[in-house]
Amino acid sequence: MLTEAENRFFTEVSAGTPMGEYLRRHWHPIAPIAELDERSTKPVRLLGEDLVLYRDRSGTYGLIDRLCPHRRVDLSYGIPEEDGLRCMYHGWMFDETGQCVEQPFEETVHPDGRFKEKVKVTAYPVEPKAGLLWAYLGPAPAPLVPNWEPFTHNDGFVDVCITVLPCNWFQAQENSIDPVHVEWLHAYWAQQLSVDTIFGKPPSHIKIGADAFDYGMIYRRVVQGSSEEDENWLKGRVCLFPYALFIGHTYACHFEWRVPIDDENTLSVMWFLNRVAPGHEPPKQPSIPYWYGEVYDEDGRFRTSHVVNQDIVAWAGQGRIADRTKETLGESDRGVIMLRRMLKEQAALVAEGKDPMCVVRDPVANESLHLPVHDFFGTIAVGPGAGNTAHVPFQHGEPEEAIAAINDVIATWKDAKPAS
Repeated sequence: MLTEAENRFFTEVSAGTPMGEYLRRHWHPIAPIAELDERSTKPVRLLGEDLVLYRDRSGTYGLIDRLCPHRRVDLSYGIPEEDGLRCMYHGWMFDETGQCVEQPFEETVHPDGRFKEKVKVTAYPVEPKAGLLWAYLGPAPAPLVPNWEPFTHNDGFVDVCITVLPCNWFQAQENSIDPVHVEWLHAYWAQQLSVDTIFGKPPSHIKIGADAFDYGMIYRRVVQGSSEEDENWLKGRVCLFPYALFIGHTYACHFEWRVPIDDENTLSVMWFLNRVAPGHEPPKQPSIPYWYGEVYDEDGRFRTSHVVNQDIVAWAGQGRIADRTKETLGESDRGVIMLRRMLKEQAALVAEGKDPMCVVRDPVANESLHLPVHDFFGTIAVGPGAGNTAHVPFQHGEPEEAIAAINDVIATWKDAKPAS
């Protein structure tokens, strides 16, 4: 149970709040690159700030205040030019630093005027990586965008899923350090719903644990029929700071980032990699495809058919902002308690002017940041080594062409032997 003030500590993300300042020390995935290839401007709300993401005609990305400082027009309707974004109302143009670089009528009336030099809007750095656009809202100098080892692989099929969640980010992230929920939400409840998930028969958890590591936390589990010699205990799963889950195997992995839009909404960004078996040619991907995950069914109820949809029911079912003053934690919540303690410690480091964990500044180390991966799923799920031959999407809405491509990749593992 938390006090009201403690709950606000974790859930408030605007500038000047402890968690808002902590989160601003990290890079945030905000959009697929391919989405800006289709349309060059996109309204973005991030950490409570209303912004516009754009790509100008030279290929430069910018993230600036959404409202033009002239007459407060929405710049997400603006015109990308060769070197900036032009307001469609009176033609003022801004570059990626937020500097006003053109004021057509003012410059006509006062050819030698310098008024535009006095006009500048909020602007944040943007970098492309792994098919995503990343934004940094913190103080200079900006750290490096983490180059996780899966980003360096070029031997598989990658796709991205984007979903807006109607709840605070912390509800989703606490789920990343809660192994026991799999037994009930994704296995037992899924069976009651008669839906097909990757988890099969509900596993009975015997033991759970959690440890800190360089980039966050690792949670561990022992289920009935397994032991501490199994990978679910030896390697565990990754709760990646500040707000991600990483699940990795030699043949497939995925990240789930829970990016705070504001205090009551979250952008779920999922990045999937399915790798071909050694010796097989990977599919050609000129760009990384993306899709928007579906949250509601035709009746306006939350969908329950897929793993992440089931998670969303649990997260959003707590309300826009969970009232943790009324919670009653138990033995299964050891990881949640540890997560809260560690985030307080990380926020304290930021308040002292120090970098929190998972902020990367060493370019040599950032060539490939290792995360633990399993050789095969083990006892609570299936994979190529367990005879699985068909892709089961994590969330409703994955396009048929993506599913077909992933099934082609899975087929390359038909005769492969997983490491023992």
